[in-house]
Parts: sequence; C-alpha cells; structure tokens
Amino acid sequence: MSVKITAVAKQLPQYTRETKDIIPYLNNWLSGQDDRFKRKVIKLFENAGVERRYSIMDAKDVFTKTSFEEKNDIYSRETIKLAEKSLIKALDKAKLQPTDIDYIITVSCTGIMIPSVDAYLINRLKMKRDIVRLPVTEMGCAAGVSGIIYAKNFLKANPNKRAAVIAVESPTATFQLDDFSMVNIVSAAIFGDGASSVILSSYKSDNGPKIIDEAMYHFYNAETMMGFKLVNTGLQMILDKAVPETIAEHFPKIVHPFLEKNNLTIEAINHLIFHPGGKKIVQTVEALFGVLGKNIDDTKEVLKLYGNMSSATVLYVLERFMDKQLPKGDKGLMLSFGPGFSAQRILLEW
Repeated sequence: MSVKITAVAKQLPQYTRETKDIIPYLNNWLSGQDDRFKRKVIKLFENAGVERRYSIMDAKDVFTKTSFEEKNDIYSRETIKLAEKSLIKALDKAKLQPTDIDYIITVSCTGIMIPSVDAYLINRLKMKRDIVRLPVTEMGCAAGVSGIIYAKNFLKANPNKRAAVIAVESPTATFQLDDFSMVNIVSAAIFGDGASSVILSSYKSDNGPKIIDEAMYHFYNAETMMGFKLVNTGLQMILDKAVPETIAEHFPKIVHPFLEKNNLTIEAINHLIFHPGGKKIVQTVEALFGVLGKNIDDTKEVLKLYGNMSSATVLYVLERFMDKQLPKGDKGLMLSFGPGFSAQRILLEW
C-alpha cells in the first residue's frame, strides 16, 4: 500500500513589501546606531536574496509593536485565517471536503496557542468529530517535512484514510525591537510569513507522487545552533553562523546513505525539493548539489519571492513541482533542516 501527496496549496498574508521598501523603516529603527553599522545592516538586507516578503503585520507595526502579548494576539488571530484558507485551497485542489480528512497535523513555531490551530480548523470547517489531531510546535524549519513524515506513517498503518498537514508561520511576530544583534537582524532579513497545506492519502484511487521512503538525521551536540529563546518580549531567534558549514560537513552522510538504502544514487534524482533556509545555506547546498550535476533553482526562487517562512517554505517549493505535472517515474528528494539540529528527508516518485 502506498501513501501519496495529492495536493499542496499556499496562502500568503495580506501585507507585502519589496525589500527596497523596507529600507526606510530600517533607517528609522537604526537612527541611534553608528553609521558604519547602519550601512552594514542595510547591505545585509539588500544582499539577502529576498526581493519580497509577506507579513501578518504591516512594516510600521513590525517596527512599533513591542509587547509579546500584543504580537502573539496578532499571530493567533492571523494564523488561524491563513491556515483555514490554505487548507480550503488544498482540499479544493484534491476535490475533497473537510469531512474527508481523518488526521490533521498543524505545525508552527513562531507563536504560542493553546488550543493549537487545528482545534479552530476543526470547528470552523466542521471536520470529523473523531479526527486525529497532532500539533507540532518545536521543530522549526524542519517541521513541514516532519509533518509529512508523521502523516505518512499514520496513513501507512491505516488504509483508505486521508491526512492534512498545515504549516503556518509568522517569523515577523518574533522580531525583537530592542535587539540590535546580528542574529536578530539576519533573521529579519531572510524571514517572511506564510502558510501551506498538504493533503496525503492511502486510497489506491487517489493520484499524486508516492512517498517511497523517509528518514530523520540528528546532529549530535548541536542543540544550541538554531531555535528560539523565550524572553519577556517574545521569541528571540537563535541562529549560529556555523550552520552552513555544519550542513556541508554532514551533507554526504545525510544524502547518500538514504538514497543507497533505496538502491539509488543522486544521479537518479530528477528534482530537488529543498528548504531555502537563507542565502548562505542555499549557496552551500547549491555548491554541494552542483558538483553532483543538480540544481535547486526552485528553492532559490521561493527564497527570492517570499523569504524563509520557516516550516511552510519547503511546501512552497513542493507546490511548484506538484504544479508542473511531472512525468511518471520521476523521483524527487525533499530536504529540510531545523532545530535539534536535524535534517529531514523524503523520497518521492511521480
């Protein structure tokens, strides 16, 4: 019995600006800082590989709203809307009703909600009363792929069922107004907000790429490389500058044994569905894949158009491949990295 991905659909927040239009807000925010530092920050934004980003808050609010409660209230209200819209779109693509879903997984790490967003979706869309819920909150950028892995395992054990994975994130709600550290600035330069939903099925009659295999890879002694610290003003980003170097060091152990287990080499992979963590990580992985004769053009395009939306971003890349109507037999490798530190992998066949 195979598990297939039948539909993917994204939803963007209402506010959007090009990076060049954010520079005046940066200048105002940096008004008390040294001129050399200001130039460095602005250059960092301009060279981050992100041309446009979307947000649950307008730029003026991002640079004025300071209280954790205030930002988290906006996060809670807007993520419910984004999650609902993206799920409805995905269901429409799959020609399904909300009551056709047996298992719902919601992933988000950029705010705090209890109950989690899935409870609101069940009520708003009148989903099954006995639907199985799984909220995933602490896996960061890797959670989009993690959610698909959890859904696949549920469906593999339960024939003729369907699952929805909804990733919804607002990194802009974590921006620290009084923090002029490079970590806060780099995260602001590369991150944006967004949501995406994936429908999976264990029905033989449903169409879509099959999940051939999946696996997680854990980096030892790397818990402090990436994540959030809860402070009085909200979720403060943790991002070690050694992340790209660490990925490069472990890359052969992440990719090749996983493919070998499935009697494949990288040459047999037609499509790379890679999470765009940021320009440096993209350049690192592009160099590694480039040596192997592969490209991650769709990953770079998603980073340029939307920025890094944490767990939802790799699903934006996946949607681009789903919309291409790829030839039967084509194989794809999904790959994302997240706090822990970990790498999540999925092997797909169209």
